[in-house]
Parts: sequence; C-alpha cells; structure tokens
Amino acid sequence: MVTKVYIVYYSMYGHVEKLAEEIKKGAASVEGVEAKLWQVPETLPDEVLTKMSAPPKGETPIITPNELAEADGFVFGFPTRFGMMAAQFKAFLDATGGLWRAQQLAGKPAGIFFSTGSQGGGQETTALTAITQLVHHGMIFVPIGYTFGAGMFEMEKVKGGSPYGAGTLAGDGSRQPSELEKEQAFHQGKCVAAIAKKLKGAAA
Repeated sequence: MVTKVYIVYYSMYGHVEKLAEEIKKGAASVEGVEAKLWQVPETLPDEVLTKMSAPPKGETPIITPNELAEADGFVFGFPTRFGMMAAQFKAFLDATGGLWRAQQLAGKPAGIFFSTGSQGGGQETTALTAITQLVHHGMIFVPIGYTFGAGMFEMEKVKGGSPYGAGTLAGDGSRQPSELEKEQAFHQGKCVAAIAKKLKGAAA
C-alpha cells in the first residue's frame, strides 16, 4: 500500500523550491511513501516578474486544486509577504472550494514550510495564519515541534524554521538555504510522511 505525499509550493526566487526538494527527499526516505513535487500557478504577468528580477520557474509540474484529492498527506511551502503566505499560494487555496464542499481533504495530515527576508519577517506568523486554511478543510496540522533536536537550538548560525515547520532566511535574496536549514527540511518531510503512512494504515 503506497502512501502519497505531495509537496506543494510557490517559490519566486528559488528559496522555497530548494527546501521543497529536501522535504521530498525526506518524505521519500520513508518506506512505502511516494513523494511528489508540485508548484502552484503563478498569478503575476511575465513583465512584472521580469521587473522583479524573478528567475524562470523550474520544471516542477503545476498542480490543479482537484489533484490534491489524490494525496494522503501534504507539505505546503511559500514565501512570506508581510507576515502571511504569498498571494499566489492563497489564490490557489481559494480555488479549493469544491474540495471543501465534498470534504475531500478532511482528516489528511499537512505540514507547512516557509521563507522570509529576515528573522522577524514572519517565521512564525506565516505558519500561524496559514493554519486557518487547513482548519477549514478539516486537515490535521503536523508541526515538527522540537523533534529536530539540537538543530532547533542553534544560536551561533543564522537559521530559519521553527516548531511550526522548516524555514529559511533569504535576506536580500542572495542568501541561500544553509545545510542546517536543508537538514531540517529533510527531517520535516520524513516526519510528515511517517504520520501520513500511519494514518493511512489505520484507516485501511
């Protein structure tokens, strides 16, 4: 019995995408789990993205709302905009009304990961405000808590992430996810996948 975990993200400059790749590796490391990367549709026109110096999107397939119903668990990732998820991801979730009416996502586990420009840029508020989306769908929020161990208490190096989920600090955009941040992302993928597998097994 295969457990499907979808890592669904929006990434403008590539920071969230790098974390997503590590989360996929972590999820796929759990026996019996099939992990797949998806990105949500872009809502900004190309000319605006060019002015914002956004690089071209990667080859990750674009997901449609109805495809969410195929998965047993999720890890959702997005950059922060003023302490909340980016509008592109919110627009995608706003299009899941059909799934909500049919309660097709109810009872499914989901984690959250994120990227902010600074340490005070929303590493926790972004997760807190995103949880409302899961609640209305009846999904089960899966935080990583402090299961990452000593990495959660790192004080000498700049590190994103929190008990809510993996994260990175982009600064002016030039800073890329550190090895520690990527390790935390791998850990999150593994944690969410393990719980998704247990829940599917219990329901079988």
